[in-house]
Amino acid sequence: MTTHDHEKSDRDVQKDVLDELAWDTRVAATDVGVEVHRGVVTLTGEVGSWAKKIAAEEAAHRVSGVLDVANDIQVKLLAGDPTDTEIATAVRNALTWDVFVPDRRIQSTVIGGVVTLKGLVESYAQREDAERAVKNLAGVRMVFNEIAVETDDVTPERLRTSIHEALERHADREMDKLQVDIEGGRVILHGSVQSWREREAVLGAVTGTRGVKSVVDRLRIA
Repeated sequence: MTTHDHEKSDRDVQKDVLDELAWDTRVAATDVGVEVHRGVVTLTGEVGSWAKKIAAEEAAHRVSGVLDVANDIQVKLLAGDPTDTEIATAVRNALTWDVFVPDRRIQSTVIGGVVTLKGLVESYAQREDAERAVKNLAGVRMVFNEIAVETDDVTPERLRTSIHEALERHADREMDKLQVDIEGGRVILHGSVQSWREREAVLGAVTGTRGVKSVVDRLRIA
């Protein structure tokens, strides 16, 4: 493929990403800049919340032809944003009200709108649910998820079997097209999926499997 073909393809991808950002009502597309080089998308600009930064990243990932996303969007504090004390109270309420989060096992720290979550939970899904509960709160500029997952007695072989069984239930695809590497309780996913929805199905199947301590997502949308 020639350089010209790469540039043309990148322009097409850039246009599609911009269109997707404009379509997604969670994102103010005019606040986000998009650069593309050989399928790698770099997002720049300023938005008013961590939730909008992540929404822009998710929108870019949904576009066909996007291989990787570098999210360089900055979150700026706005006049009238909640104080750290108000954010900390909102974080505690969000954790408490979410029925899937063991809120008593999680502690948070808020400094300048940056939320750090710590604690020890039973599953990786609970760790992800805790982050999901707080990332859309007003005034949050960033979330550091340092929650640990309890060590399980599940062997790597049993963990691999459980993951494959979950993938067969959740993801409508041939499992031999995915590569699942396991290092202790750390799961690394390789391969291609056909859509953002399929990627979410694969990640959901893996994060919900008991014994998984962390997930490295290296999936690509074909």
